[in-house]
Amino acid sequence: MAEARPPLATYEDLGYRDVFWASRSYEDACDRIALRALLCDAGFGTAESGRGRRLIEAGAGFGRLADEYHAFDEVVLLDASALHVESARERLAGDPRYRVVEGNVLALPYADGHFDAAVMIRVLHHFADPEPIVAELARVVRPGGALVLEFANKRNLKSIARRMLRLQSWSPFEPGSIEYKPYHFDHSPVSIKRALRKNGLRVERLRAVSLFRVPALARRAPGLLARVEAPLQEPLGSITPAPSVFVLARRRR
Repeated sequence: MAEARPPLATYEDLGYRDVFWASRSYEDACDRIALRALLCDAGFGTAESGRGRRLIEAGAGFGRLADEYHAFDEVVLLDASALHVESARERLAGDPRYRVVEGNVLALPYADGHFDAAVMIRVLHHFADPEPIVAELARVVRPGGALVLEFANKRNLKSIARRMLRLQSWSPFEPGSIEYKPYHFDHSPVSIKRALRKNGLRVERLRAVSLFRVPALARRAPGLLARVEAPLQEPLGSITPAPSVFVLARRRR
């Protein structure tokens, strides 16, 4: 069931921009490291790796990551919050490459295969069932195109330790999602991979992200922690120990 998500009222102020992300420099830096690397792996991002024509970021919020899409000629930032859409429009008004659109990630207003690449970061955890979201993202990516998808990871080290200490009843190794607080879901890597395969996407890369998500440490040395994490993201991706996992998947031709 994909309808399990927070009401739009949750995003009818700019606290997500001005409070949440203002205090998360470490997580922001780690997201950018992973996104940049996976777009390059997909063939976009540098003079050597090439350019793309169109990219969509679904659930782009206030456009936090918009400056990571310099390798694309046209960038669509889509979000369900009118306030965040307006914030992104104000921020990007001077760049004609960007189109900021209010819309639903479950019903993207674009034709099949319209984009070379799609991105969704820190959105999937608001949905109990990832499959309808993955299906819609896969639909708008052209054959051979790329999807960069982030999900909150059920099989992270903290949940494994809590299970071993009998502090939680559910197993991090079971498929499916778990609602860790209202409208927030951790997903099983197995279930995410299954949804990608079902919708014609082949997993090419995994990155373990926010490995050192300890608030006291992250506040004191966000840049240092991000630099330490950077070389670890890819080698640890396949064992998914982190609370956040980034996936690069390719649409089958």
